[in-house]
Amino acid sequence: METLRTRVLTSVVGFVVIMLVLWAGVGVMLPMLLLLSTVALREYVAMCEHNDLDVRRKSLYVAGAAIILASYPLGAEAALSPISWREVVLAFAFGFFLIIEVVSPGERPLERIVYSMFGLLYIPWLLGYFLLLRATPNHDKGFVWLFLPLIATFATDVGGFFFGQFFGRRKLAPEVSPAKTVEGAIGGLALSFVIVFAVTRAVSTTWYDLSVWDALLFSLLVSSASQLGDLVESLLKRALKAKDSGSFLPGHGGMLDRLDSLLFAVPITYLFLSVVGFG
Repeated sequence: METLRTRVLTSVVGFVVIMLVLWAGVGVMLPMLLLLSTVALREYVAMCEHNDLDVRRKSLYVAGAAIILASYPLGAEAALSPISWREVVLAFAFGFFLIIEVVSPGERPLERIVYSMFGLLYIPWLLGYFLLLRATPNHDKGFVWLFLPLIATFATDVGGFFFGQFFGRRKLAPEVSPAKTVEGAIGGLALSFVIVFAVTRAVSTTWYDLSVWDALLFSLLVSSASQLGDLVESLLKRALKAKDSGSFLPGHGGMLDRLDSLLFAVPITYLFLSVVGFG
């Protein structure tokens, strides 16, 4: 009961803080994402080192911060610009990792490059999409567009849990996450569609008006991405022999344990809107 109370309290406080930060805009989100990226990278590095897997720790933190900073849009036009400073930073980081291993290779140089680059792509690169999505196409619509994958991901989790509890029979990925079922995945998708459609209808007079088919496609993409993100983190923890990524959040485990679904759901939302239009 104490663990449940701690978990619920952390969730409520976290939700309020997230909503305030999202509403405040990219100027407030930037330092928050820098913090989240650093904490999540520390958890990732700790899991790697626990398994005697070497990474360039200091370089990883610096490059991760640089990617988040490069994701900061100077305006809606910058967020949609074909020139991406994020890619420039990522390419520079990759080149730096190669050069430093050539100059001072030590043991298992390829391992350091691979695990360091994976950490950059998995955490700060995907977190950068939060800034890009929040800034486009403007302050008001950007807030709703970023809120939508958050609520869709929450609906996916709730629908997946209850459908899995009552109707779950067939395992979705038994070797990665034994508790997840095909029926739970379908239930999460269904509830996500209901929530997305209801929210878009509620704000359609002042916001981009998604059709039923757009809402269904969006729900399918975001719900699938959310569940994939959860499974990917489970795969990572299984490979690195960790029950939780850390203990940063009381009752919830590590930062990566909370971000896993959104790390995939937010980027897929940005890519979806880049195709259908931001409205």
